[in-house]
Amino acid sequence: MSSFSQLRAEVADPAGSGTEGIGRAYLAPVAIGSFSLVVMITMALVYDLPIRDPDARYVGSPLALIGVIAGIFLLLDLIPRGWTHSRREGVSYPRGIVRVLRLRWLGKRGAIVLLCLLSFYATYLSYRNLKSFIPFVTDANHDLSLFNAERFLFFGNDPAVILHDVLGTGIAPFLSFIYLLFLLVVPISLAVALVWSDRLAVGVWYVTALSLTWILGALSYYLIPAMGPVYERPGLFAGLPETGVTGLQDKLLEHRGEVLLDPASTNAVQSIAAFASLHIAVVFTAALVAQLLGVARWFRVTLWTFLGLTAIATVYFGWHYVVDDVAGLCIGTLAVFLSAKMTGVEVHVPFRSRALTQRRTAT
Repeated sequence: MSSFSQLRAEVADPAGSGTEGIGRAYLAPVAIGSFSLVVMITMALVYDLPIRDPDARYVGSPLALIGVIAGIFLLLDLIPRGWTHSRREGVSYPRGIVRVLRLRWLGKRGAIVLLCLLSFYATYLSYRNLKSFIPFVTDANHDLSLFNAERFLFFGNDPAVILHDVLGTGIAPFLSFIYLLFLLVVPISLAVALVWSDRLAVGVWYVTALSLTWILGALSYYLIPAMGPVYERPGLFAGLPETGVTGLQDKLLEHRGEVLLDPASTNAVQSIAAFASLHIAVVFTAALVAQLLGVARWFRVTLWTFLGLTAIATVYFGWHYVVDDVAGLCIGTLAVFLSAKMTGVEVHVPFRSRALTQRRTAT
């Protein structure tokens, strides 16, 4: 079998679609999205709850944000490829761009990318609504158990307080920036994976992994319902300065109150759930996929560093207990390897750079 680097090298034509060997892998995110929608709609009907477009009051729609970012990356894909193609074929630059657009995007690749983005959004929409349904499905709350277990593991200490003492409060704005950066990391990573990948199969694998991460995360919320340390013991975090994160925590609590009061009279969704940490699960998924693909070392180091800082931020601000982050790592690992099976990607463990092969591609 060819290594991943060899597979990438096969796509020499800048106008190539990169769909070689993809088979029906693109049906994996479609299946996950369809399943998620069925579960969400069923629960909404059973519990007589409205379905809301998450974050609609901020960005119009997450799908619109994903579409805008994907459009920008599409332009950034066309501009250099059009130039290369025009030089190679001896045609004008505008004709080169038009030809790349037609050969690379107005066909199978474009249809698959659009289908994957819509499927991912269906999964994300379902995830956010399933998360919002939690208080109406169960009144269980495991915060006290998680809080006590964490104190036991840390010999009577609170991890968040330890971080406050060691790092101080002056680092709060930086950690807030890191935590909130996640909101852009997801759509940007989708655009990179689907638009810029020389092998679209790799992008489909990544989208499938992210989709599994969302739905597995929703399941974990129902298995161990909890709100998180900042809502269980707010006094531990009262000394932190005002940041974007603290403002977000207050806003989410306000939205939760609106939904609990009357879910039909507000367009807000209930977005508080601690176990497991989807911030950690999603960033770990991205970092692990990058590691398995053997991408540029600086990029892998950046992702692993971002993961470490995100983990610190989740505990520092009281979003999660340490065990929530560990559970997030487990979800990310399961999502990456299960999605590889679903999309026909073979991953070798222990992994190293270029440790990925494509079963559907001949040697």
